[in-house]
Amino acid sequence: MYYLVYGLLYPFSLLPFAVLHRISDLAYLILYYGVGYRKEVVMKNLAQAFPEKTEAERVAIAKKFYRNFTDNFIETIKLLSCSRAFLEKHFKADFSLVHQVHATGRKAQLLVGHNFNWEMALVRIPMDARFKVLIVYLKLSSGIFERLIRFVRSRTGAFLLPATEMRQAIAPHKDSQYLIILGADQRPADTTNVFWIPFLNRNTAFVKGPENAARKENIPIIFCKFIQVRRGYYEMIFELGPENPAQLPEGEMTRQYAVFLEQFIRQNPEMWLWSHRRWKEGDVISPQRT
Repeated sequence: MYYLVYGLLYPFSLLPFAVLHRISDLAYLILYYGVGYRKEVVMKNLAQAFPEKTEAERVAIAKKFYRNFTDNFIETIKLLSCSRAFLEKHFKADFSLVHQVHATGRKAQLLVGHNFNWEMALVRIPMDARFKVLIVYLKLSSGIFERLIRFVRSRTGAFLLPATEMRQAIAPHKDSQYLIILGADQRPADTTNVFWIPFLNRNTAFVKGPENAARKENIPIIFCKFIQVRRGYYEMIFELGPENPAQLPEGEMTRQYAVFLEQFIRQNPEMWLWSHRRWKEGDVISPQRT
């Protein structure tokens, strides 16, 4: 079945970006005006994050978000076959900061959010990072799409580490100089042992894993965001976070990332994944809140 799905998607990946974007336009119309995919969640999240904006302004953001959302997944199909030259053209980046950290001989941690187009970014980064690149990810429930996403994300040399099997998965890389990429904006499955941090007008739970790992080995942190230059063209921007996180108070590294991410979202609200249920009414703030 995997090869059947791959065989169906691969010819689509050969289509020019302009044609794929026409398909995305159709998907946007169906998702936003037809199905209304998670529209209630999107509008609720936007109302919480931007209470100062009018309803019309939030609707305008939502429409741009849905266009980027469908582009994100249609553009991912292109990753099945696109060349290095294509990625360099469509996802530009200045890797000098990453190279400076690599030159120190230390490992590093790269924190990213669900910022469009994160799939292209994950394929682009290993091409020029100089580090061995490890990507922590959540396994998909579908075995077929699990294989597809592993193929796409690893085709430029990255190693994929399932988040639920981190101890075993990272063991072969422990003694190498790696750059480990972590999605740091997900809602934790368990909110009883998290950092509670003000984020988008609400105390928000952030997983402790990235910070705990960084503090344990005292490795430098790099924050990362992706800007859309125009449709189908992106620029990746790196910013140095704490260089010695073990020396900071517990929770400070995560707080700095939350500030970085919120600033980006406020400047580029259409570029973040508003359809995910980042907050739940049942979330309980721990007495040990940071």
